[in-house]
Amino acid sequence: MITFTDKGAEKVKEFLSSQGADTGNSGLRVGVRGGGCSGFQYALAFDTERDGDEIFEDRGLRLLVDGPSLPYVHGAVVDYVESLQGAGFKVENPNVVAACGCGSSFRVADEEQVSAV
Repeated sequence: MITFTDKGAEKVKEFLSSQGADTGNSGLRVGVRGGGCSGFQYALAFDTERDGDEIFEDRGLRLLVDGPSLPYVHGAVVDYVESLQGAGFKVENPNVVAACGCGSSFRVADEEQVSAV
């Protein structure tokens, strides 16, 4: 399961509303792709449901996750933070065992351990 914080949900609702998006099949896509200094990077985007997606609903919103990304983000919480460095979505992920100094890439435990989650 993947969830939002109150602030994360508020920002997603604001964006979808400003775009006139249909929340019945649109939501925040949370994915993982290879790259960065620690091995993986998050890929967050507003999108519509695709074949093979796992759909999670929280606070009246949808989180869309492709099958290959699911083991790496299972249990994550999507937040929205504002700081001196800027503002944006932040993923609090219990599967992360190490992250780079810039905070944009991460590493998870061995794939066998992640698959068991």
